[in-house]
Amino acid sequence: MFTNSKLAKSVKLACLFSAASLVGVAGNAAAQEESAEVVEKIQVTGSRFQRTDMETASPVQITSDVEIKLSGFTRIEDLLNSLPQIEAGQTSFLSNGASGTASLDLRGLGASRTLVLVNGRRLQPGGVYSQSPDINQIPAALVKRVEVLTGGGSTVYGADAVAGVVNFVMDTEFEGLQMTVGTGAYQHNNDNDYIQGLMDARGFEYPEGNSGLDGSSFNFDVTIGGAFDGGKGHAVAYATYRKDNELRQEARDYSSCALSTAGNSCGGSGNAIIPNFYMGTIADDGSYDFNNFNDYWTLNSTGFEIPSSGNIYNFAPVNHFLRPDERFSVGAFVNYEINEHFNPYLETSVMRDVTKAQIAESGTFFNEAYEIAYDSPLLSDTQRSQLTSELGVVSGENFVTYIGKRNVEGGPRASNLEHNQIRIVLGTKGEINDNWYYDTSFQFGTSASSAAYINDFFGPRITTAVDSEACAADSACIPYEVFTLNGVTPESAGALTGVGILNGETRQTVLTGYVTGDLDFTLPSADAPLAIVLGAEYRKEEFERLSDEVFEKGLLLGQGGPTASIAGSYSVKEIFSELSVPILENLTVEAGLRYSDYSTSGGETTYKIAADYDVVENYKLRASYNRAVRAPNVAELFSPQSLGLWSGVDPCSGSSPQLSAAQCANTGVTAAQYGNIAASPAAQYNAVFGGNPDLQVEVADTYTLGLVGQPTDDLNFSIDYWNIEMEDVIGAVGAELTVNQCATTGAASYCDNVNRNAQGSLWVGQSGFVQATSINLAGRQWEGIDLSVNHSYEIGDGKITTKLIGSYMMTKEYDAIPGDETAKYDCAGNVSTDCFAQPDWRHTATVTYSSDSFWSVSAKWRYFGGVDYVGSADRILLKDDGIGSQSYLDLKGSFEINDYTGVLVGVNNVLDKEPPLVGGALSSNANTVAGFYDTLGRYLHASVTFKF
Repeated sequence: MFTNSKLAKSVKLACLFSAASLVGVAGNAAAQEESAEVVEKIQVTGSRFQRTDMETASPVQITSDVEIKLSGFTRIEDLLNSLPQIEAGQTSFLSNGASGTASLDLRGLGASRTLVLVNGRRLQPGGVYSQSPDINQIPAALVKRVEVLTGGGSTVYGADAVAGVVNFVMDTEFEGLQMTVGTGAYQHNNDNDYIQGLMDARGFEYPEGNSGLDGSSFNFDVTIGGAFDGGKGHAVAYATYRKDNELRQEARDYSSCALSTAGNSCGGSGNAIIPNFYMGTIADDGSYDFNNFNDYWTLNSTGFEIPSSGNIYNFAPVNHFLRPDERFSVGAFVNYEINEHFNPYLETSVMRDVTKAQIAESGTFFNEAYEIAYDSPLLSDTQRSQLTSELGVVSGENFVTYIGKRNVEGGPRASNLEHNQIRIVLGTKGEINDNWYYDTSFQFGTSASSAAYINDFFGPRITTAVDSEACAADSACIPYEVFTLNGVTPESAGALTGVGILNGETRQTVLTGYVTGDLDFTLPSADAPLAIVLGAEYRKEEFERLSDEVFEKGLLLGQGGPTASIAGSYSVKEIFSELSVPILENLTVEAGLRYSDYSTSGGETTYKIAADYDVVENYKLRASYNRAVRAPNVAELFSPQSLGLWSGVDPCSGSSPQLSAAQCANTGVTAAQYGNIAASPAAQYNAVFGGNPDLQVEVADTYTLGLVGQPTDDLNFSIDYWNIEMEDVIGAVGAELTVNQCATTGAASYCDNVNRNAQGSLWVGQSGFVQATSINLAGRQWEGIDLSVNHSYEIGDGKITTKLIGSYMMTKEYDAIPGDETAKYDCAGNVSTDCFAQPDWRHTATVTYSSDSFWSVSAKWRYFGGVDYVGSADRILLKDDGIGSQSYLDLKGSFEINDYTGVLVGVNNVLDKEPPLVGGALSSNANTVAGFYDTLGRYLHASVTFKF
């Protein structure tokens, strides 16, 4: 496709997209004289053309295997989450709501809009809670490079590449035997005066001083590869093992209590060790009347304490801050050249991953209104007297109560998550003739996963255990002595718990074939012929999740509602083409077209046009436009609608609501309820979530414009502007946004989705909720600038290389309801309950010194710009005007002991920088934006590699 003359000009810039160590290679390539020597062609993310260089008209950021090893991370998501273009998706630092998988979220558009590839082919979806690819499958030790295409790629790869593409290129040509043994651990000095003062005020315990080494990990990787059959074939096999030990929130002072929504107190939960109650009467028509609903009752040594004097439970310490995880994977890559026309290949991988997401003990969670007989033996005479004086209930009558009791006697609850994944690719490629090349493959991937939720309160058993007559009739029932101070025993608590089981499987089948080559036509103004790609693809996505009866009916009180079974599938048939047109010797235009026929939504067309122009020697302009789509996944299409939880604030709750009585009336609050609706102590409220079989594909237009330059052989840079505009976004109006918009606008489109219970609550019981099911509802516009600079120079007997990668977010605008300007909001540089903490500017800067001896050292500066707080509740962020800028310093040393042994030691976050604290409504885990900022303090790691 390209002559060696073209290569000599283009390879000079290839180092821009790779590790800084490639800078010298680029300079040498540029100095070579033109020759007729055959140069190997490769395929770079963003196009299926076979190229002799690593540059494309679309911006591609490359992370080399050297950078991966120097990071010290054995969880590949930890490394990629440090790239400025990526926000944290599912990570090991999540517990409540964890899927057990690891996902990538390019640009913050969502993991489902980031297409993940291995050697240019799709990675199958993850598990029972996730439809995004689980990159736990990726063996970090065998990754040759990671290519991040920061623009739409649907024309080349099909749906889901809205934000871009992350392609893991594996070292399929590895030679020899390599074994790596590594370990790592965290260390932190607990000296946060702010949160320690809040815990002192509550009487909570917390750690002080040096934490010692904790959250440790161990990994062992082995890779073997070589040629066979006289060099016709080549095979690489690998095996990896990784074990991460747990770390609970009690290990850090800044996570040892759960901050309130405002962040100015240790909040905790009204589901306490000593139970709290909402008490009410039962009318003749069976309706409930809760007077003073804003006040808890609790217990003291003689009876009820009315009202409670602040009885809450600090549920934070037993929650996982870092989940325990154990993973084993094996795989192989085999290529065999029968002849130049027929080169079959095989890729296989198998992975088993087991993790446990532990959270605080279960509780009754004010989930159900229990009718209790006044004459129940569970009550004392003093309590009966109080019921009479406070509520007017007398002998022979019943009263009603919501109970908030934490199951500390039964221990923490946990979700035991297991994923077993298999991926097989079988294909063949080769030359048709001197100008044409083909590649065809069959791919099958499956993820079998399960979740066993243990030690959660089983709702029907609670109902029986507080009903003295029903309990007496059940020989297995132990009365729940919830009205007696410290009356609940471990035995009675254990009899009230249950287990819920989910089993799921995703299956992805892909059949792809394409040809590419030069056409026998060259424009008179150009020196290279036109080139074309023609191909077709069939893909089928299947997902089935089976809930046992416990999950299906929502019988576990700590689940927030039912978890329904899901079963569904869709298929898509596609044809695609790319065309490369050299207009001038220094100007090439590329175009692409793909037609997709979905079994669920019909036909969709995506297309692209791109150009790169060598303005002068060593300087290139590039531009591209892509129409991208994302098809709704099986869960979005077929999930039954069910009750769940959202984190945030009900602005009409509390004794002093944020909104006026008139505004709250729009949301269904009566005059009598205003100021008497209890806020959820855990900042969690009910919502109905679920799928929609009528969903259509999302549509996005992506624009890029960039300049690539290499002023000298040792210095190169790129600067790229990008813009992503989306329509028909699949999702739901955020529950809190729905409540606020209903209150301020009174619009039926919002208010019809706010359903308060009879007491005005959105969290007590299950009859109050916000409707938040999936629809094609909205638009988004993201735009920004990416910068990359590489430089190297000789110093003494060694070399210093520097690399800067930065990203500036200009706009991150959500258009929640098309046509409603009041619903628009911009998250660039902001943090709120609707905005992830996305800085305007974020970068990594690395300086490496390589001696001419056996050692090298590097330092990396990771920088997160400050973000402004948009809201009124979080007092921490109000005081500081948001989250201040964060800087982290990483130091590494690499030592080649001999020809067979290498040692790497390093410290990430050398200065032990704490993550910024946020209030309960903004925290993803442990009062932090977990997994985005450095979460646990200083990280020390070391590894030894043996290669033969």
